[in-house]
Amino acid sequence: MVIAVASDHGGFKLKLAVKEHLIGRGYKVVDLGTDTEDSVDYPVYGQACGEAVAAGKADLGVVCCGTGIGISIAANKVKGVRCALCTSVEMAELAKQHNNANVLALGGRILETEEAIRITDAWLDSEFQGGRHKRRTDMLDAM
Repeated sequence: MVIAVASDHGGFKLKLAVKEHLIGRGYKVVDLGTDTEDSVDYPVYGQACGEAVAAGKADLGVVCCGTGIGISIAANKVKGVRCALCTSVEMAELAKQHNNANVLALGGRILETEEAIRITDAWLDSEFQGGRHKRRTDMLDAM
C-alpha cells in the first residue's frame, strides 16, 4: 500500500514523525512536501496529496498543518477525496468505518506526536463498514 504524506510548515515535524512511523509499519510513503519549516501555503500541499489519492498514485493520504483544518479543507476540494480531521482515536476509527476517509488530517500544533501516531494507526487499522454508510459515501462522491 502506498500512502502520500504532505504538510505545510506548521505540520512539518509531525509529518516527518508520521512518515517514519508509516515506513516502520511497512508502507511505501510518497512525501509531497514541504521539506522545511519555512512558511508555505497549505492549500498547495493539501491539493497535492488529494490529487495523488484521487488519481490512484497513492491508496491513502495523511496531511498535516498547524491545526489540520486548512489543509483538510484543501484536500477535500479534490473530487474523490474524503479527508477527515481527527483529534482522537475514536474519531479516526469512525472516519474510516462510517465515512471511508481516504485522507487523514492531523494538527501539528494541536496533537502530541504519540497521540497523532495512535490516531493514524487507528485510522489505518479500521475498515469501512459499508451498508448504510456506503449509500452516504456514494452521495458524497457524487457531489
